[in-house]
Amino acid sequence: MTDDRLVDLVPELPKVLLHDHLDGGLRPQTVLELADAVGHRLPVEDADSLADWFQQAADSGSLVRYLETFDHTIAVMQTPEALARVAKEAVLDLAADGVVYAEQRWAPEQHLTKGLSLPETVEAVQAGIDEGIALAAADGRTIRVGQIVTAMRHADRWSEIAELAVSYRGAGVVGFDIAGAEDGFPPDRHAGIWRFLADHDFPVTIHAGEAAGVASIAQAVHVGQADRIGHGVRIVEDIAFGTDADGSPLATLGSLAHWVRDHQIPLEVCPVSNLQTSATTAKSVREHPITRLKELDFAVTLNTDNRLMSRTSMSHEMRLLVTEAGWSIDDLADVTIAAAWGAFMHHDERRDLVEHVIVPGYQKIEGAQL
Repeated sequence: MTDDRLVDLVPELPKVLLHDHLDGGLRPQTVLELADAVGHRLPVEDADSLADWFQQAADSGSLVRYLETFDHTIAVMQTPEALARVAKEAVLDLAADGVVYAEQRWAPEQHLTKGLSLPETVEAVQAGIDEGIALAAADGRTIRVGQIVTAMRHADRWSEIAELAVSYRGAGVVGFDIAGAEDGFPPDRHAGIWRFLADHDFPVTIHAGEAAGVASIAQAVHVGQADRIGHGVRIVEDIAFGTDADGSPLATLGSLAHWVRDHQIPLEVCPVSNLQTSATTAKSVREHPITRLKELDFAVTLNTDNRLMSRTSMSHEMRLLVTEAGWSIDDLADVTIAAAWGAFMHHDERRDLVEHVIVPGYQKIEGAQL
C-alpha cells in the first residue's frame, strides 16, 4: 500500500487514545464563547487566530510558555456547565476522528475557583462524557470514554485527589495520574498514596520521562507502581544505540529499559507534543524515538496529549508517522492494539475491544496483515 493511499485511509481506522488532556483539547470557538461568558480576556478575538496563537505558543520551544496556554483553558472551565460542555465536545471530536476508546485526564483541583467541590467537578465532567457518548451513538459512532483523575505534583493534594479518584471508581473514573512539574516533584514526595492506590487495586499512570529523565521513570515504575508511563520517551537515555560489525543497527538496553520492556509497561508516547516541549532531542517525527522503541518491542502506544495546543488529532499523528517515519498499516495496528491491551478496563473488555472492534476495523483495509 502506498503512503498516499494509507494516509487517505487513516480516518477510517479504529483508534485507542490513552493520553489526552481534557483542558488541552478544547475547540477554539468554545474557548471564545466560554471566555466571553465569564469575562476572561484572551490574546486574540476570533477562533482561527486563537487556534494559531495556541499552536505558536506551544511551538515556541519553551515548556514554560507551553504550560501558560493552560491558564486560558482552565480559566473558562470553572462551572458545571463549562466542564460538561468541554467533556461532551471532546467525546464528539474524538469519535469523529475514529477513536473507539479514550481516557480523558484532567486535574479537578484546578477547577474550584467558582466554588465547585471536587466531587461536583468529577460529576460535571462525567455528565458531559455521557452526553457525548449518547450523541455520538445517535450519529452511528460507538466510543467508550473514562476519566483519569490527576493530581498536580506541586500542589501537594495527592492523597486527597487519590481518594477522590477511588471514590468515583465505577462512576466514570478509571485511573489516577500525577502531572505538572515533573523535575523536582518525584513520586516519593508522597510515597504513601501509592500504597493506598495499590491496596484499592486502582490503576495508575504517571507522567515521567518527558521533562525529566531515567530517574523519573524509575520512580514512576518502582515507587509509584505505575501500570503505564505518561510519555516515557526518555527511556532511550538508558539505551545505547550503535551498529554491529555488519553495520546493522544495534541497541544495548540498560537495566531500567530492560525492566520497562520485560514488563511491557505501556509508554503513552505523544510525538507532536514531545517535539514541542523538547522531551526528545529529535527535530522531526521521522527522528522521534517512537519508531526505534517500537522496533525494540517496547509496549508503545500513540497519543495526542493536547489536541488544541498541538493542533493535532489521532489521525494527524498517524499520518505524520506514515509520511515522515515510513510506518505501515501494520505499524499503526500494533500501537492501537498495544493501547487497547493497556487500557484501564478489565481483561475481558480489552480482549473484546481488540477482537471485535480493532482487528475487524483494520482487516477491512486492504494490505493489513493481522
